[in-house]
Amino acid sequence: MRTTVSVATSVAAALAAAACGVMPPAVFSQRGTAAPGDGSCPTTAAAAFGWGAPNRADDFTDSSLAGWGIYDGPGHNGNGRRTPSAMSVADGVLTITGDAEGNSGGMAWYPGQLHGRWEVCAKAPPSAAGYQVVLLLWPDAGDWPAGGEVDFMEALDPARQNIDFFLHYGPDNSQDHGGINIDATQWHSWAVEWTSEHIAAYVDGRQWWETTNTAHLPPRPMHLGIQLDNSGGDTSLSGQLMVDWARQYGTSAIQPNSRRTK
Repeated sequence: MRTTVSVATSVAAALAAAACGVMPPAVFSQRGTAAPGDGSCPTTAAAAFGWGAPNRADDFTDSSLAGWGIYDGPGHNGNGRRTPSAMSVADGVLTITGDAEGNSGGMAWYPGQLHGRWEVCAKAPPSAAGYQVVLLLWPDAGDWPAGGEVDFMEALDPARQNIDFFLHYGPDNSQDHGGINIDATQWHSWAVEWTSEHIAAYVDGRQWWETTNTAHLPPRPMHLGIQLDNSGGDTSLSGQLMVDWARQYGTSAIQPNSRRTK
């Protein structure tokens, strides 16, 4: 679907590059132990930067997935189908399963908001090459590409050892990109912050990508999407995405130091 560029840098190098407007990729490993209420994810950006209480949260204890818009129609780029039968909830974990025939699933958290933060605790086992995992912000108006797209965790690598960030903008679908080497088969908290001044991506409470180019930022409200996409490649080995929880935060709790990496 898109070309993956994976570059390993230290956190210090990433911070130095932030002065240029876009943070380059970094390498992180899983660390710490789970805090009460944070389930499978050891650390979160919300806790690290004092984001306050979420204005929406789902710990996936309700198998009905009430409050989510479950996809039911053609798959990504017309590949297979997105079907509600791909979604299941058990023991507080959402699982999206893509079958060998190329049918998979996804869901959206309506309505969205103009600016804010989103954080998702997720993992994805190795899969068939045709299955891609993506946590994203999508325009409420559905006016892609002009309305923008923020893929703050996209797993194109079937081994799930490399994660990409894509910021889509403009009527010609221009893109800003970042990459990170990380074992995404393990639980991690993936977060994005979107303000009028920047977009930043976090994993396990650490910032790993940022742009301050305001011309590239989405122009209208966005909502969270959680998807396992069929890219059109081989799906014979199937694929899965597991999610422990999802949280949305408004802008009122945004702190002046929220962009600093700890």
